[in-house]
Amino acid sequence: MSDYFADFAWLPQGWVPNVQIAVDAGRDRRGTISAVQADAARNSTEYLGRYVVPGMPNLHSHAFQRAMAGLAERRKSTASVSARENPAPGRVQQDSDSFWTWRETMYAFASRVGPDDLRAIAAQLYVEMLKAGYTQVCEFHYLHHQPDGKPYADPAAMSLALIEAAQEAGIGLTLLPTLYMTGGFDGRPLSERQRRFAFDVDGYLSLLRQLRKMENSTLRVGAALHSLRAVPADAMHAVLQSGLVDQAPVHIHVAEQIGEVQDCLALRNARPVEWLLDHAPVDARWCLVHATHMTPQESARVAQSGAVAGLCPTTEANLGDGLFALKPYLDAHGTIGIGSDSQISVSPVEELRWLEYGQRLATRHRNIAVSESSDSVGESLWSQALSGGARAAGVPVGSLQGADSKSAQTAKRADLLVLDHDAPLLAARAPANVIDSFIFAGNANLVRHVMVNGEWVVRDFRHRDEERIAARYHDAVQRLNDSV
Repeated sequence: MSDYFADFAWLPQGWVPNVQIAVDAGRDRRGTISAVQADAARNSTEYLGRYVVPGMPNLHSHAFQRAMAGLAERRKSTASVSARENPAPGRVQQDSDSFWTWRETMYAFASRVGPDDLRAIAAQLYVEMLKAGYTQVCEFHYLHHQPDGKPYADPAAMSLALIEAAQEAGIGLTLLPTLYMTGGFDGRPLSERQRRFAFDVDGYLSLLRQLRKMENSTLRVGAALHSLRAVPADAMHAVLQSGLVDQAPVHIHVAEQIGEVQDCLALRNARPVEWLLDHAPVDARWCLVHATHMTPQESARVAQSGAVAGLCPTTEANLGDGLFALKPYLDAHGTIGIGSDSQISVSPVEELRWLEYGQRLATRHRNIAVSESSDSVGESLWSQALSGGARAAGVPVGSLQGADSKSAQTAKRADLLVLDHDAPLLAARAPANVIDSFIFAGNANLVRHVMVNGEWVVRDFRHRDEERIAARYHDAVQRLNDSV
């Protein structure tokens, strides 16, 4: 047992003073929080600092895209996007860039990434996530095969690269192998650049079975359906009825783009979220990634279902997706979480800040995302993202809470962030203003120490192995650039 003391810790009820946190080191419950005691005496326990908060789950990540961040910011002609690969041909103005032109750059980059490259890129990304305050990442993984579509000798080679990268960095991983079968709602075949994403249902379920055997305290295996345009209805039902995902998180991209909504209406006579809710058992295990373009009725139904809206504000802004209608969804008691998605930003603070700022710009009002329990925007957002992220990840993280049973399955994992109370941004701040200052008062990183599963992976802003991981990343990116 390891005991730690904090002047203030962020518990489910908010800031609590003089908190002792006991982390179990026993074989069956290693790395879990065994007890949290408020109003405790410091005594001889290890002092963490003034402010301790739970680590943030990142509910949506495409790791390989970190190495191309910043490479899609030059204007292109949409004429380079073929009608075959554009789900909404003719609907994008020919003189403007869009998600679909960005996707061409992404496909070109993805075609060069192999298992060793992916491992190097993901490990570097996961170090950056940890230093920023993410302690669990949901990896929405569709880069399965070789560029020509042929499987690697081990069909799980790319999945294993992600698992190894997460273990090396020390971050918790919810791996979401992704089913990707068609190039549009009309069932068109995948394009040449999409072939490496493809699995049939049997191959996909076989991959899930193989990976599920590897689960442990820091690895959870769920399932992802890439999108309604990429997964035919019969394939979706086959996966959901297989028994392999009954207790696992299920993620899907949905209603990210207006063109997607238009195509779904044209070919299925329903909007994407509407169709999904009518044809799938959407419940609290589900994460609807983006869900940007919903009607008020769809928004209310998603909230009622218990599904998590997986919001990625910096990526949604970068791609020109649109703004999620946050206030009505929260008023309907909807659940949200945040993700870094395309990795143009790796910061939970920035995601939450721009989630709120987007709403302010759209409504021309301030302090939108407050909750019934708090009038603080920062505290409301942080609490909601912790809860929704943990649900989407399918793991007991997201709060500092002692074990309430003898089961290791229900014990909270010891994922802690220690904020830098010496930072100027927190000078003279009372606890009631710390989270607001953390999110809204600047860009300096305030995360000083990070613990995952009871182990320190970041101390004094330094990851335990960041130099070696960064050097390997540089080598990998140089090879990828040389291959162009």
